[in-house]
Amino acid sequence: MNNKLAAVISWVCLPIYIWQGLSLRRRALRLAPPQPQLVAPKNGTGKTISLLLIGDSSAAGVGVDDINHSLGGQLAKLLAEQTSRPTKIRIAGCNSATAGQLRDYVVPNIKRQDFTHIILNVGTNDAKNFHTGRRFCREFGTLIYALKTRFPDAQLIWSSILDMSHIPSLPTPLNKILGIRSRELRSHGEILCRERMAQIPEGVWDPSVENFSRDGFHASEKGYREWADVLVTHIRKNL
Repeated sequence: MNNKLAAVISWVCLPIYIWQGLSLRRRALRLAPPQPQLVAPKNGTGKTISLLLIGDSSAAGVGVDDINHSLGGQLAKLLAEQTSRPTKIRIAGCNSATAGQLRDYVVPNIKRQDFTHIILNVGTNDAKNFHTGRRFCREFGTLIYALKTRFPDAQLIWSSILDMSHIPSLPTPLNKILGIRSRELRSHGEILCRERMAQIPEGVWDPSVENFSRDGFHASEKGYREWADVLVTHIRKNL
């Protein structure tokens, strides 16, 4: 289906999205993020790999009970093991955060450090909130600018947006509608990353049922492990 036609269809289906979305919101299982203990630096030799993971509830680790089983925790551990270099991570994850909120309220409050890599996990809430492509381009694009200005020496990596049609907790046709919205914003985001020198890893983690937590929306420990594997593979290629 033509992307423009799909986007129009999603807007025509907005009343269905509102009705079904409100119903789902009333009965959805809500999980809290794990306790935000800093993941302990991993020892090794050579230059330290210093990571900043910034983003929404998935960056915060919602879906697991231990921060070390989250995306950030497993990412730091795997990088240290596979590179034998000291690795540390700062996690700045905020539930329900959109690109504009990260730009305005999170980035200015992160202490300036010599991060080598910034992992940006954002876009799902923008799609879920039915942000237009134009709004996402404006807010995501200026978020990239803000991060590059504040941390000019860091490699910026966007983990893209999972196709929301695969999320188990979303009923049909809500999953189809949000699938269209997420694919549209992902396409815009990929263009902006190419234009503004942000990286996008090849491949995504498998959105199979067992890779989701008990809320059916966030990744499980296994899902976060696969997600971290994708990022580690990309980072190692560019060290």
